[in-house]
Amino acid sequence: MSGNVELVGVGKRYGSVQALGQIDLTVERGITGLLGPNGAGKTTMLRMMATVLAPDTGSIALLGRDPSRAEDRVEIRRRLGYMPQEPGFYRNFTVFEFVDYVAILKQVTVRKQRHDQVREVLGMVELTSLAHRKIRTLSGGLRRRLALAQALLDHPEMLLLDEPTAGLDPEQRLRFREVVSQLPKRPIVLLSTHQTEDVAALCERVIVLVEGNIRFDGTPEAMSGIAQGRVWIAPEPGDEAMLSWRTGDGKYRHVGEPPPHAALVEPTIDDAYLLLAGDGVGIST
Repeated sequence: MSGNVELVGVGKRYGSVQALGQIDLTVERGITGLLGPNGAGKTTMLRMMATVLAPDTGSIALLGRDPSRAEDRVEIRRRLGYMPQEPGFYRNFTVFEFVDYVAILKQVTVRKQRHDQVREVLGMVELTSLAHRKIRTLSGGLRRRLALAQALLDHPEMLLLDEPTAGLDPEQRLRFREVVSQLPKRPIVLLSTHQTEDVAALCERVIVLVEGNIRFDGTPEAMSGIAQGRVWIAPEPGDEAMLSWRTGDGKYRHVGEPPPHAALVEPTIDDAYLLLAGDGVGIST
């Protein structure tokens, strides 16, 4: 087994709902974006990689270890940073106390070393000045930054981020991109998001999940290319479009199958995502 993340034939079902269906996937070092509509299976996949869930079928190898073995699971968790979509906080803890507690759980036992790490990650997300504030007094955006801070502890080899920019204002989202793009030692980063602009700005690779299956796996540039010849501008809405909207200049941008002589424009990753999630296109590069 390698130091990558490897899923082979991984499936997961909740009652009658197939959350993931026979996924084969290898994730290497670098930043990989995970896109998909609600209910596509993104969070289920991340929870498996975080050793929170076990697959019903198939096998998973994480950083060269088997999470189904208790001794391997402990070692994986020491080398893992995980920011869940809905992190649980001890509301009466201060910001510093909470991150320190997580560091203890990760078995950073030397007090000075642990506190130095806590200060480091709070600085990375610009929470140093709030270190002694109670978590219950923080806004939603500040709590997202706190959740990111604890995930960055001890320079993880694998970083799993589930909707990390939800609730952040534009400046905070740019700060997030700066932090993740400059992580030392080039860890494996898997970023699940609805923000296609974050994927375009940060990710070397993007995976689109739809109904528990991989519909696209490739670069952001290759993904945008899926919509080539399928995006056009017109003065009025068009019946041919899968989706259209009025832009700021009063014209309509259309995505779908263009009519003859349409005024085609360069597509974006958003256009490609609409096609992938909406009409069953299956492309892998």
